[in-house]
Amino acid sequence: MTKKPSWVVDKERGRKAEAKETVWLFGLHAVRDALMNPAREKLRLVVTKNALDKLEEAVAFAGIEPELADPRKFDVPIDEGSVHQGAAMEVRPLNWGKLADVAISGNGAPLLVLLDRVTDPHNVGAVLRSAEVFGARAVIAPRHHSAPETGALAKTASGALERQPYLRVTNLGDTMQELRDMGYVLIGLDGDGTVTLAEALATAGPRAVGLVLGAEGPGLRERTRETCDMIARIAFAGAFGSLNVSNAAAVGLYAAATR
Repeated sequence: MTKKPSWVVDKERGRKAEAKETVWLFGLHAVRDALMNPAREKLRLVVTKNALDKLEEAVAFAGIEPELADPRKFDVPIDEGSVHQGAAMEVRPLNWGKLADVAISGNGAPLLVLLDRVTDPHNVGAVLRSAEVFGARAVIAPRHHSAPETGALAKTASGALERQPYLRVTNLGDTMQELRDMGYVLIGLDGDGTVTLAEALATAGPRAVGLVLGAEGPGLRERTRETCDMIARIAFAGAFGSLNVSNAAAVGLYAAATR
């Protein structure tokens, strides 16, 4: 019998690990939205009596049997201090399908957000909310060195995680090249951009646009920057101005969606 190459073995192990991966969502809003999402695989629901009263319709819709917990002994594996409001649910991560299907024929405008090593779940959650508000097709991030799907991210996203595709890819640079081949214009956002965002969008015209943002501090990595079609800056009124990544994403999405 021919021995499998090591990379094939590693890939198979990765798939098996992903198949076993689960996420604990917490908070009334995040849990309710997950309960109402038919695409979300639900494993365990732990609630206090008070939370169950507030989630009764969503629990009935999902058809899941809740486990009642004492509010003083809310024993679920989430970070201590998490504001769970008496509700937590173990789920499987969502599967949004293939990049090409989402990018070419997905819901919403031909508009994407790509995040280069943005690891703070609160920033990613806020970006997902903005992406949903402005009708983007997806938020894309590398599988490693990015914020995974977690309860903290879901809570910050305020339900958007259940509706807004969040695709985590093996290699961001390769994905960017794929998107360019599909016809996307990739605009990197950086304070030292050679053109303003308005100028970059005018150059892109009616074509599909991907907004590329880096982590606060390091910014865009070299390959990411080189793969962009343009590096643009958000114009500001004062002598000095800067936005965090989630605010910059919101401004960029608004500009791109209303051009």
